[in-house]
Amino acid sequence: MNLQTLVKGIKGIIPGGISVKDFAMATSTSEEMVVEILDNFMQNGIGTLEDGAIHFEENDRLKTAILAISMGAPIDEVSTLLEWQDFESLTAEILEKRDFETMRNVMLTNPRMQIDVIGIKSGIAILIDCKHWNKMSQSALEKAVKKQVERTRHFLSKEKIQAAVPAIVTLYQHETRFIERVPIIPIHQLDSFCDEFYGNLEELRS
Repeated sequence: MNLQTLVKGIKGIIPGGISVKDFAMATSTSEEMVVEILDNFMQNGIGTLEDGAIHFEENDRLKTAILAISMGAPIDEVSTLLEWQDFESLTAEILEKRDFETMRNVMLTNPRMQIDVIGIKSGIAILIDCKHWNKMSQSALEKAVKKQVERTRHFLSKEKIQAAVPAIVTLYQHETRFIERVPIIPIHQLDSFCDEFYGNLEELRS
């Protein structure tokens, strides 16, 4: 399948049911091309066809975006087709699949701070700041890390929990890296990071 066509198909991914005709309108393609797009989607576990309607899950849009980026689509182009909620919901879903109890958009007070996604398992929390789309300079990442460390300290002062680990999840990176022992994790590596989370606790800032 043409990569450009795959990217165009992202516009038609609407949670719930959508007809082939409406999908064609949303993506500005022919119904014949829609069949090709959908066939490719379903081969990659995205969407199901029932009673003439295509059914998508909440995170299918972001899953398709990550697939397109992995195939070489420009991140800037793909990111314009996404909402920040897509990114946060997929982050939470990955944690849930690894048996973390999750919360989204948690608001702390005195001082007021918001945490995008929190996952808790076995008395240890991972507090995630989701950085959407734009590439960030080293200095901007360092500032983001500093703020997330502050949020984590504030969270620990309010909650009865053994330990909490600050982390940042991004779309654009290729490999997990660390700033002051805080992990900067590309979304496609978050699942494996969670799998190894407890084995790596000594190396993480907590």
